[in-house]
Amino acid sequence: MRNRVRELRSAQGLSQGQLGAVLGVSRQTVNAIETERYTPSLPLALALGKFFGVNVEEMFHVDED
Repeated sequence: MRNRVRELRSAQGLSQGQLGAVLGVSRQTVNAIETERYTPSLPLALALGKFFGVNVEEMFHVDED
C-alpha cells in the first residue's frame, strides 16, 4: 500500500518523532508507515488524515502492480 505520509509530514516541517508524539506512536512506527513496511490500523490512519486535513483515501492507496 502506497502512502503520502512522508510528503505530508515534510511539508509541515515535522520530524518523524514529532509526528509520532502527536499521534501517540513511536518514531519507529512513523518510519515503518513511511517506508511502507507497516500499514496503520484504521484509527491511526484516521488520526493521520485528521492531523493533515486530508481524507484517508488521499493519503493511502493500493498499488495495483
